[in-house]
Amino acid sequence: MEKSDKSEKKDTQVKRDNNNQRQKKYNNNSQYKTVYSDARSCAVKILCRCERTDSYLDKLIDTELRNSPLNDFDKSLLNEISHGVIRWLRRLDWFLNGFYRGQYEKCLPEVKNAMRVALYQILFLNRIPYSAAVNEAVEFIKRTHGEKHAGVVNGLLRTIIRTLDNLVWPTREIDEVNYLGMVQSHPNWMVRRWISRFGFDEAQTLCEENNRRPYICLRVNKQRISPDEITNYLGGKNIQFRKTNYIDYFYTIKIMSKIYADEFFKKGYFTIQDESAGLVSHLVDPKENDLILDVCAAPGGKTSHMSEIMNNRGKIIAVDKYLSRVEIMKDNLDRLGVTNTVSLHDDILNPESTILKNDIVNKVDKVLVDAPCSGLGVLSKKPDIKWKRELDDIYKLQKLQLDILENSIKYLKPGGALIYSTCTIEKEENSDIVEMFLNRNKSFKVDNARNYVPENVVNKDGFVETFPHIHHIDGGFCVRLIKNV
Repeated sequence: MEKSDKSEKKDTQVKRDNNNQRQKKYNNNSQYKTVYSDARSCAVKILCRCERTDSYLDKLIDTELRNSPLNDFDKSLLNEISHGVIRWLRRLDWFLNGFYRGQYEKCLPEVKNAMRVALYQILFLNRIPYSAAVNEAVEFIKRTHGEKHAGVVNGLLRTIIRTLDNLVWPTREIDEVNYLGMVQSHPNWMVRRWISRFGFDEAQTLCEENNRRPYICLRVNKQRISPDEITNYLGGKNIQFRKTNYIDYFYTIKIMSKIYADEFFKKGYFTIQDESAGLVSHLVDPKENDLILDVCAAPGGKTSHMSEIMNNRGKIIAVDKYLSRVEIMKDNLDRLGVTNTVSLHDDILNPESTILKNDIVNKVDKVLVDAPCSGLGVLSKKPDIKWKRELDDIYKLQKLQLDILENSIKYLKPGGALIYSTCTIEKEENSDIVEMFLNRNKSFKVDNARNYVPENVVNKDGFVETFPHIHHIDGGFCVRLIKNV
């Protein structure tokens, strides 16, 4: 084993040296020399686009990684920096604003994001020398905005480095909301809600959990492979893993290089899904002869999971209003070998297909409404949500969530189950929705989730409710409601 480990390390070093040589050749070749020729400058480009558009960070990174000539090491660095800057954006801006001479908010976007990228490396990435972080930022600004701006960046960053041990923080005693929001890099409106709901200490723990680098969670496709075969495979690749706490065929790993190109992934032996999402499918409790309607189905994670639990029998109608997402869902279902599902491009609020308008009305055994939500339970994986959401969004989404539920119940047959789920921890989108729905629809009652999932993820009302800082999985909510006969 020791010899094998040394051999693997040697091979890894050879690959890294080769990659470095290729990168040097690329950087020195004037034909390919561009403004965005390295991981840090590509990160600046992504951050600028994330700020000025509605595009989500992960999509921007995926596009860049697919089209970039960067080597594997630099692609990892690009991913780390892009997520890290967004995750710690408010803390970075606190220090930059304090040292910037002039109005920081009026700073040119590329200059501002180049400084953020450099400061993130200085504060959070111990293996990168300060000089490298600063020099890359300065050289990038020289190429894009000239010597004057580059001089400002150079001076500001070197001043911060000289005073790292004496950086000034806001004071908790004056304003605990602003203090926690800045130190843990969350917007004040979000922090204020959590302090009011949980108290300061628990709100702080929740913010800390949101800021942790996320793990990867794998769901084994038991229709194609056994959990033991997956663990042997991961062990053979020297990938550290552990079984999750609530579902025995889910595993977490810290890192897996090129996971989407992995042989077992491409063969559909496993997929990426958080355990909190897996709990939803178990609450649906799909049976082999069920007809199930999944009304907000794309990209198909819960759809495919339900199909696996049903042994690819029965039938699932998987609906989504966005055609591009339906196409992605089809690809995912094909990869996982799902054969009992119809992928349908339609809108549950304004159905046009014969299936939704006529064929399955009053005939469905179970309806899953995995509703659009604020996403405040998945901030560790999607840190940009912190800055794209406003308090008003929660109330706008509340109306949409109720509308989708109201339009879904006509498909249920008497005795059928309606399952409502979100990936948020906000009560307005969760328990308040259930209360409003039950007040309007007296023929429904709660089916206690303890009958289907581990009791330590079920609250006193019989709803599944998970929190990142308590359960150490994504925050989420789901409830099972039965339509009385």
